[in-house]
Amino acid sequence: MCMSELCTRAGLPDPGHLVQRDMVSLCDIIESNTGVLISLSTVKRLLNGQFSRLPQTATLDAIATSAGYPNWRDFTRTKTSASAVRPTAPAVPSNRPRLKRPFKPRYLIAGIALVLVSIAALAILMSQKPGPSNIDKAHFSATKVTGNDIPNTVIFKYNVDSVSADSFFIQQSWDRNRRVRVYKNNYTLTDIYYEPGYHTAKLFADDKIIRTIPISIPTDRWIYFAGENIAGSLPQYITPAKKDTGMVNLSPDDLKNSKIDIERSNHYVSAYFPSNIAYSSDNFTMTCRVRFRPVKNAPCPMLMCEVYCQNYFMYFQSTPKGCTGNLTAQFGDNELNGRSSDLSGMGADLLEWQDMQFTVKDKKVTVSINGKQTFTSAYTQSAGLITGLGLISNGLCEVQFINLETADGQTIYSQGTK
Repeated sequence: MCMSELCTRAGLPDPGHLVQRDMVSLCDIIESNTGVLISLSTVKRLLNGQFSRLPQTATLDAIATSAGYPNWRDFTRTKTSASAVRPTAPAVPSNRPRLKRPFKPRYLIAGIALVLVSIAALAILMSQKPGPSNIDKAHFSATKVTGNDIPNTVIFKYNVDSVSADSFFIQQSWDRNRRVRVYKNNYTLTDIYYEPGYHTAKLFADDKIIRTIPISIPTDRWIYFAGENIAGSLPQYITPAKKDTGMVNLSPDDLKNSKIDIERSNHYVSAYFPSNIAYSSDNFTMTCRVRFRPVKNAPCPMLMCEVYCQNYFMYFQSTPKGCTGNLTAQFGDNELNGRSSDLSGMGADLLEWQDMQFTVKDKKVTVSINGKQTFTSAYTQSAGLITGLGLISNGLCEVQFINLETADGQTIYSQGTK
């Protein structure tokens, strides 16, 4: 019941119709609202009721708070009270005379005592599990050993010997599926990054982030890969027949030659990550002329324009008008979903050339398609510096030009001809 209410509050489908990205959004929402980090596997178990014992109190409080209640106890009390006032069937009259039972105070006293003992026991149990301590003594660093190649091996050095906690983890990026458990008296973890970009690695004590470090893996060229929206799946790199440093329009033959299975539910990514990171994500204009090239019969073609940043996602999606309920967008800390927000202005016929413009000025966002302003929004938390550009689709993106510049017209990146 609680997870269902949480999904409704977050503007997501009911639990039985969630996809992987929706579940990741739930993890982010819970962490943002409560500071408690719940793993993707735990969220799946909560949604499906697949647990042999009641989850931890901190987990229950986190989902209840995210659903709009002060805590789990208040949620259960609310639901219990609601069920208690439901009308009941009238009692069947009886001819047998009823005997009035004498009131026995000892029952009341025993009940009160039992409640007090239960509360005291619960308080003792909760006090026995303090949060991590001595976290200021933790050490965390990383070194790339393969330059800026993809895949890229990174060696993490850590020391948590002086930190008091039940468990420790290193997570290489925002993806919770890339989390590895580490232990005291061990000081090295070697991990592999399969995608380029600006990643933030995190060191956890229990479910608390105690250290973060940036891992920048630039490309200084466009790189292409396909990936399924499945936990733990790895990207499949695409090698275009035409090789240069500029934007390349992939062809079906490129997919075939790279042994990409087009029958899978792939997203095809074109990404560019420069070595120089110097421009703010709070003031820029990205323009491009693009169209969608199908690789299979997709009922809802989707194309996403993204400006990669240090701290948050900055992107919007476009699709035919009839499919805009599927759209999502994110600008800094402002996450939008087509089921709970009106994103219909981002609808377009992607089989035809579309001129798209993505403008941010002082954290105010404007999206324009073919010279017409179709959507506006805003956010409060800066996404940091711009780290790259990306075009993502469930087909192939054909690009005539792409341009990124600062608010005062200084060119950050330009490729193609308008």
